[in-house]
Amino acid sequence: MTEAPKKILVTGGAGFLGSHLCENFLQKGHEVTAIDNFITGSPDNVAHLLSNSRFRLVKHDISTPYQPTGSVDAILNFASPASPPDYIRYGMETLDAGSLGTRNMLELARSKKACFLMASTSEVYGDPLAQPQAETYWGNVNSIGPRSVYDEAKRFSEALTMAYHRYHRVDTKIVRIFNTYGPRMGVEDGRVIPNFISQALLGKPITLYGDGSQTRSYCYVTDLVAGIEKLLFSELHEPVNLGNPIELTVKQLAAVILQMTGSKSSFVQKELPPDDPKVRCPDITRARRELGWEPRIGLEEGLGQTISYFQTQLSHK
Repeated sequence: MTEAPKKILVTGGAGFLGSHLCENFLQKGHEVTAIDNFITGSPDNVAHLLSNSRFRLVKHDISTPYQPTGSVDAILNFASPASPPDYIRYGMETLDAGSLGTRNMLELARSKKACFLMASTSEVYGDPLAQPQAETYWGNVNSIGPRSVYDEAKRFSEALTMAYHRYHRVDTKIVRIFNTYGPRMGVEDGRVIPNFISQALLGKPITLYGDGSQTRSYCYVTDLVAGIEKLLFSELHEPVNLGNPIELTVKQLAAVILQMTGSKSSFVQKELPPDDPKVRCPDITRARRELGWEPRIGLEEGLGQTISYFQTQLSHK
């Protein structure tokens, strides 16, 4: 069923995921306001949307209150650095986004009687002792480690979101996002797929942290956006994992990218960062059962689109 046009606000709307969400909702006929402070997002990611009369881009840091005029039907809170190099570089900003920012957006949702969707992460599971990770798993997180500025900010965001649902009856949703990739990721993003593609295309050594046996599960961005849209218009309030349950070692991923790019890059090993998860794979039973959602884009198809995007970006440098 097609939803009636909504007024949708996307925080972090000029980021990788936020920009794809803005694009998707505009294509469905909704009005979209993107809010971003541009510390990791870029206006370039939404430049192609600026000519659309139903789109607005606002520069604002949500750690200070934001009060738009008029109605708001839905708020999708995606404002936060998301790659390890970014959230470690911007540790205090990441904590502010997860605490003050989330609270401000929940207050806005409360005042506007809007639906609120919180972008959480598989990082709430930490270095998991359960495999695959279901939403019922409480996680294994080092609350004082270098990654905690992100992990604990998201865990606190989830707690705030559920509190506003319980105490203030705000219509809230929580999506736990597993490794997602696709066009508009930064060339120097720091996550594994951008790293490997950039290094392969430039003929630089492929950096393996540890022995490359740690696992990840990779979801193409359009699949994730489709799942988020289903969740937004659902009746669910408990967290929902969205990701691809096909698990690969990091070294296997590197081999696929080398083959697809035709690169002759060699490998260089570096020490595994502190608290880096050894395994990561979503249990998507809840998403399949409650949303009728599962990923459809295979790894090679998604990587092909992403490699093409990175070739274009690198040719402009």
